[in-house]
Amino acid sequence: MYVRIKYMKKIMVFGTFDIFHLGHQSFLQQAKKYGDYLIAVVARDMTVKQVKNKKPKNNEQERLNEIQRSGLVNEVILGSLKDKYKAIKKYRPDVICLGYDQKFFVEKLTEELEYLGLNKTKIVRLESFKPEKYKSSIIAKKSVI
Repeated sequence: MYVRIKYMKKIMVFGTFDIFHLGHQSFLQQAKKYGDYLIAVVARDMTVKQVKNKKPKNNEQERLNEIQRSGLVNEVILGSLKDKYKAIKKYRPDVICLGYDQKFFVEKLTEELEYLGLNKTKIVRLESFKPEKYKSSIIAKKSVI
């Protein structure tokens, strides 16, 4: 007797996910269409400070919990402080989905995937969802007023 085991296609996304909004929701829903198991990697507070030159409004644990509560991902983890490719090395995703405006983390991604032997991992840039309205920086400015 043979048992056929279905291979689960893993998708990975990365982000700060500060002030979780409909743009983030759309991003995760779009990513989910590329496979069976969606893993979200939430940027650490110190990483956000280094990259964006400011602290996030919500701390890393609050942001992680918000993604979990959304029910849109199968797994959510915090990024590594020492190795930005650690999650990729551990989970070996089939697809990495990037936000329409994601600039950080992408510059050497293709080369790193090749180095890790993940030549078949697809990189997909997702569509924006009303970026003039649903963008954390815009929402943050409105909440200050």
